[in-house]
Amino acid sequence: MLLVVTLAHQSFANIFASTATSGVLQSGKDEVMIKVAYQGEPGAYSEKSTRELLGKMVHTVGRPCFEDCYKAVMNQECDYACVPIENSLGGSIHDNYDLMLRYDLTIVGEHDFRVNHFLSAMPGVKKEDIKYAISHPQALAQCDNYLRANGITPIPTYDTAGSAKMISEDKLPKGLSRENTAAIASDLAAETYGLDVLAARIEDDKNNYTRFLLLARKGVGRYLTKDIPAKTSIVFTLPDSPGALYKALACFSLRDIDFSKIESRPTSANLLQYLRFRSELEGRKARETAKMPRFRYCFHLDFLTSQLDEDAQNALHHLREQASFIRVLGSYPQKSRLIGPVKKAAERVQRLGTGSSAVTLPSDNTNSKRLKIGIIGYGRFGRFIGKKISKDHDVCCLDLIDKSKEALEDGIEFYPKYDASEFVKNLDVVVLAVPIVDFEDVVLSLPLDRLKGKLIVETCPLGSHPKEVLLRCVPTGADIISTTPMFGPGSSSESWDGLPLLYEKVRIQDMKRADSYLSIFEKERCRLVEMSAEDVDTSIADAEFLTHLTGRLLNRDTLPPTIVSSKEYAALRDVAEMTAADTFDMFYGLFKFNPNASTHLNKMRDNLAKIERQIASKEAYLAAKAELQNDERQRILAECKDLLREVALSDRNEENNSIKSEISVVSIPADATNSTIK
Repeated sequence: MLLVVTLAHQSFANIFASTATSGVLQSGKDEVMIKVAYQGEPGAYSEKSTRELLGKMVHTVGRPCFEDCYKAVMNQECDYACVPIENSLGGSIHDNYDLMLRYDLTIVGEHDFRVNHFLSAMPGVKKEDIKYAISHPQALAQCDNYLRANGITPIPTYDTAGSAKMISEDKLPKGLSRENTAAIASDLAAETYGLDVLAARIEDDKNNYTRFLLLARKGVGRYLTKDIPAKTSIVFTLPDSPGALYKALACFSLRDIDFSKIESRPTSANLLQYLRFRSELEGRKARETAKMPRFRYCFHLDFLTSQLDEDAQNALHHLREQASFIRVLGSYPQKSRLIGPVKKAAERVQRLGTGSSAVTLPSDNTNSKRLKIGIIGYGRFGRFIGKKISKDHDVCCLDLIDKSKEALEDGIEFYPKYDASEFVKNLDVVVLAVPIVDFEDVVLSLPLDRLKGKLIVETCPLGSHPKEVLLRCVPTGADIISTTPMFGPGSSSESWDGLPLLYEKVRIQDMKRADSYLSIFEKERCRLVEMSAEDVDTSIADAEFLTHLTGRLLNRDTLPPTIVSSKEYAALRDVAEMTAADTFDMFYGLFKFNPNASTHLNKMRDNLAKIERQIASKEAYLAAKAELQNDERQRILAECKDLLREVALSDRNEENNSIKSEISVVSIPADATNSTIK
């Protein structure tokens, strides 16, 4: 879990920009010795393959496991590592595929090694006396027919060459003796341990080949010319969508680029951590809609041209648009051909080398020990990590302000600023826990000449600026790690379980010390994600600035606690609490070293003004509406009054007319009366 290696979208310039050196180590008077690490005991097939590829005079170093080979090259104790990647019968060696992702090494050559098994025993022992054969289980399986035909019982052991060594040193399993036991190993192993070969090439299948890769710290792609058959190895992951692999392969087939190998395998835990972290950065909606399948697969692809070929560059650019992760493992010549500094070093070694072999390196004698770690800047964050790492390591601190009281409470030795030379004198690791705005001034104030041989670790929320300062200012003999803890005293409890730590091994010579420091966070169960400082800033700079800006705008006083609150409100209170505890210098650093900060600030201001305008518009509309509604009400009332008045007047007129009518009916005319009288 410690390492995931180089980040996705690595540029061609970064891979081949530096001028590759000859890979030659200086060792006393022998200025031409190159060291090559391989897995296994002396005499192993890996050693024989190494000597076939680079020549018999090369200095080989046997390592207990594949990972130690990678570490030896990363630590600059060896120039190259020669490791098997696939066998024509047994298939791929997946450990080495995973380790190539974990360590930043580049493929510079390949070699197809013909595996021939030899039956070897002590001098004087005859083939008829052999009752048992010891070797690696795979070698025994490949010689099964021969062993059955000769009545020999297979006994599995840890290694082919190790089996020859066991016979030579008489360290055999119970019931076996040197008189009745033979080893199945290479002829080089028999020669190394003084055994006689009783039978040669006893393997059942004569088409037994193992492909080995030669790994180095620097690539040779720039030395590939048009007349040199080239191969490029890449690894990538794809989104979980229909036709994703078809579209990815089309990037190459549309440009007539041929493949020699494609294979899928479940993604390693470290790469999966990186993919999950990238998914988290896309936001809640993306996390809810994107399905993270139970098994994520990465694809290993070898195509037959140089990475720097124009068509290959276009294909890789096209693939990067589709892939969630891609890394070029190297461009190199095909079929055991050497070029550039590798070829020159091999030729020089053949003229002047000694062909020696070893099984130890200087770092093997360095026992695991407590690191001496000095923290510069014992503020809230410095104290936060200091208390945690002091459990297993010796910690001291230095600060411009007197922090002796706090350091005493934490059981940590305090140094004043004027005693910086004495402070760094015996340290293994120097941790810079200072605000990013003060970072360069703090670095320049240190005794830089005394930092040589130390591991310098920066912990700023943004990594590009501190990384540039350290590369420019500290001596080349100092190792550098850029870290971005996505947690702190205001955002995490005592436990760091599951919290992400982003890191980049910017410049490492002592890999063991670097791994020891990072293991502090691994033991605390942090999620370690390896990303370049530039990629970290691209991924989180905007989010960090907006988070702290929001927290400062809200402030704790504007978010009072409530008896019942939503998750969203609780989240806002957490943001306000976290940012309230941070200094303004930290926030200013997030602003100053983020080129998008001013844009975000203007957008925030515009959005706030827009909201204010929307509120004002809404209030004006409602007021006007209310006023209009009131005017309408008054008009309707007036109309109602007029109508009622008209109705009342109409009723009165009708009543008067009715009365008049009744009067006219009951009245008798005068002439009618006179007529009656007569």
